[in-house]
Amino acid sequence: MNANKNTPWWRSRSSLVLIGFLVVAGFFLISEHRAHFFGALPYLLILACPLMHFFHHHGNQGGQRGHDHSGVDGTSGKAGS
Repeated sequence: MNANKNTPWWRSRSSLVLIGFLVVAGFFLISEHRAHFFGALPYLLILACPLMHFFHHHGNQGGQRGHDHSGVDGTSGKAGS
């Protein structure tokens, strides 16, 4: 009786049927709406540019945090140092 509780969820008969149904539904969804997706693809790429820019610069506060302002050779760049 308890041996059935130790099996993973995807090994049951109902979950295998659900996975099969989702695979078939996904195939038909992709094959029937391919023209809609490719028609919207240029707009999605244009929308991705500002989103990537926003998320790329989100954590570093404009690029000023955490930088030491030393020269290329490791000196501070001040005269007489």
